[in-house]
Amino acid sequence: MATFDVTVRGAGVFGLSVAFCCAKRGAKVRVIDPNGVAAGASGGVVGALAPHAPDKWNSKKQFQFESLHEAESFWQLVEKTADAKTGYARTGRLQPLLDERAVHLARERAVSAQDLWGDGYTWKVVGAAGDWVPQSPTGLLIQDTLTARIHPRAATQALAKAVVALGGQIASEGPDEGKVVLATGVRGLQQMSEQLAKPVGNGVKGQAAVLDFDASDRPQLFADGLHIVPHWNGTVAIGSTSERLYEHTDVDDQLDDVIARAKSLFPVLAYASVIERWAGLRPRAKSRAPMLGAYGDVYVANGGFKIGFGMASRVGETMAALVLDGVDEIPDAFRVEASL
Repeated sequence: MATFDVTVRGAGVFGLSVAFCCAKRGAKVRVIDPNGVAAGASGGVVGALAPHAPDKWNSKKQFQFESLHEAESFWQLVEKTADAKTGYARTGRLQPLLDERAVHLARERAVSAQDLWGDGYTWKVVGAAGDWVPQSPTGLLIQDTLTARIHPRAATQALAKAVVALGGQIASEGPDEGKVVLATGVRGLQQMSEQLAKPVGNGVKGQAAVLDFDASDRPQLFADGLHIVPHWNGTVAIGSTSERLYEHTDVDDQLDDVIARAKSLFPVLAYASVIERWAGLRPRAKSRAPMLGAYGDVYVANGGFKIGFGMASRVGETMAALVLDGVDEIPDAFRVEASL
C-alpha cells in the first residue's frame, strides 16, 4: 500500500506549489529532489511578480492576472503554515515613458486596465518625482499597483516548510508513489526532448545581482529590460540577462554590463555595493508558456521561465485540482501538447 498519494519530483517553486496545494486538500505528499530545495532557477535573487500590459488580452494574460491577484492570500497562507517569511509584498511598479507615443499608449492602457483588472488595481500615468524613480525623457511614468515582489529563496524554503507542516515530506530520493508530478525544470525539458527526439524546451541563462541598498517597501522600478526589486531585508535585486546562447552557466562579464546599466538608469543606486552575483538556467518551454497537464501516466508542471513565481499560486491550485480531482482548467496555451 502506497505511503504517499502524490509524488512531486522537483523542489523548485512549481513543484513545491503543487505539493502545497495538494497537501492543503488533504493528500499525503512527498517532494523528491536530489539537489535540495530551490537548487535551480528558483534559487535566484530577483523576485519580480509583474503583470503583462493590460491590452491584447488572452488566456495566458488572464491566468497570470488571476495568479497575481491570488498571490497575496496564497503567500500569506504559506507564511502562516510554515511560520516563515516569504518576502511577499504588493509594492507596485514604476516604468519610464520615453516619448509622446508611449505616453498615448500608456493612457489607452489605463482605460483598458479598468475593464481587465477591475477596481482593485490601477495602471496610470504619473509625474516623475523624488529620487526613487527611473529616468524619464518625458518626465512621466507608468505606475501600476498590481506588481508585487517576493524573495525567491525565502519563499521556496517557506513552501517546503509548509508542505512538511501539512504532513508531507521533502526527500533527496525515493520511489514514485501515487500520482506523479514532474516539476524538474531544465533537466525535465531536456529529458522530454530526448524521449521525443525533438525539442520541447530548453534552459535560458539568467544573471542577476544583489546590492546593499535599503529601499524598504518602495515600488519596483523597470527600464530598458531591467527589474529593480527592493526586498524586505535591506537589499535591492537587479536583473536579469536572458541568454539563449551561452558557453557556461557561471557568472560572467554580461552581469557587469547589467550592473553598470542599472546604476546609470537609476542614479540612486550609483554607490551601492554588490553583495551577491547569481547565474542560473531557467526552464523555457517551446510554447514560451508554462507547460502543465498530463503526459502519459504522469503529470508535468514545468516551463516557469521568468514568470514562475508570478504564476505559482494558480499553477499549484490548477495542478492539484487536475491530479486529485480530475478537474481540468488548464488554458490551451499552457497544455503540454502546445510544446510537443
